Amino acid sequence: MQRTFSKSRAATLRSQLARPGVCAVAAAAACLAACSPGYTRAAAPASGSVTAAHSPAAVEQTVTPQVERWGSFFADGSPNTDRAVSPVPVILPGTVAEVGSSNSTEYALLTSGRLYAWGLGGEGELGDGNLVNSPGLPVRVDFPPGVKIASIPTDVMPYDTALAIDTRGRAWGWGDNADGELCRGNTLIQTTPVLLPFSRVTSLAGAADHDLYDAGGVVYACGQNVEGDLGTGRLAGTTRPARVVGLNGRAVVRLVTSFANSGALLAGGRYFDWGWNGAGQLGSGTLSLFSDIPVLVRLPGRVVQVALGGSVFTNGQTLAMLSDGTLWSWGDNRGYQLGNRFTDLPQAAPMRFVARRGVTYRYLATGAATSYAISTTGDVYAWGISFEGQAGDGNFRVARIPVLIARGATQISATANNAVITVNGQ
Repeated sequence: MQRTFSKSRAATLRSQLARPGVCAVAAAAACLAACSPGYTRAAAPASGSVTAAHSPAAVEQTVTPQVERWGSFFADGSPNTDRAVSPVPVILPGTVAEVGSSNSTEYALLTSGRLYAWGLGGEGELGDGNLVNSPGLPVRVDFPPGVKIASIPTDVMPYDTALAIDTRGRAWGWGDNADGELCRGNTLIQTTPVLLPFSRVTSLAGAADHDLYDAGGVVYACGQNVEGDLGTGRLAGTTRPARVVGLNGRAVVRLVTSFANSGALLAGGRYFDWGWNGAGQLGSGTLSLFSDIPVLVRLPGRVVQVALGGSVFTNGQTLAMLSDGTLWSWGDNRGYQLGNRFTDLPQAAPMRFVARRGVTYRYLATGAATSYAISTTGDVYAWGISFEGQAGDGNFRVARIPVLIARGATQISATANNAVITVNGQ
């Protein structure tokens, strides 16, 4: 059976799929809602330049650009905005350690432990205490004095929401909290970071309205439970931490999330995922509605890297790299996002794909229905849909073959319709 979800999400999903011309570029991908925002709660301010309410990064000394972004942002009540069809630089006031992304906003963690954000801010996701946008000028996320951030999720930030781990192993969250994804027992919006009820946090991730937290060796989930993506063995959502079943006692090295799916990479190289499975997103070899408990994906080797993507029910895919360097993918493929240019059929079991001739991939990422890789030489490749410029090559079409879009990259994060990379800074 198919469960219903919140009226606001259902209404917007219908409106997204009905939008004329959004996906008309390629009939094969006409129903890919990856090029649509998702669902609606409350209207956000119109996109525009930073207002005086922000505390911009420009007040500190700027350095050579180390971050580039492309694609577009969207948020509740706001269509795709601030489109960049090829990489554009983002100026930040220090050396960048990590970058992260959400549907509406992008983030850069500096080696100093300061965190900066740019993009849409109508749900407080910029974290500076305001509800206004700052698409072109990074603003500093306003943590309490003395808090130094150690890491942010790169795969990925929740919808209109953001997460971070400080140097003491504590989790922080801010932005939208309409389904209690911040695990604080309420649904209040947070315009600046608030402490979450966890300690000894080593990994976290979020997408849509559900978040995952690995705290003290136990994986917890909070938020809306669209199709079992909380992994609790139940279909009810929760505003307080609930344990993901079946992972206790297993060391998790990475958590990943997408619209209606979640995943955990274990220290021994096994990968489990759970949630929606309408297009084979679980990699189990069969198509079914969902699984509300973690499912082992059977791969011919130890997984060393995994990226989970998807923005609505009509997409959702996983990319994985094994210890021998081979590449595997499964799930929806209507935009050729699985990396095999010869088929656009969904894959319910892992399928091997290869890089371009002479290229070796080092790092993988995937957004709504566009996938990315950084090579061992720092070249960035993209393949899949590009109706909002997600492929980054200046075109609005499906990229069946990986296109080279940037050089000198060291890290990438992709969510929904946007991507952001760190570059060498030369």
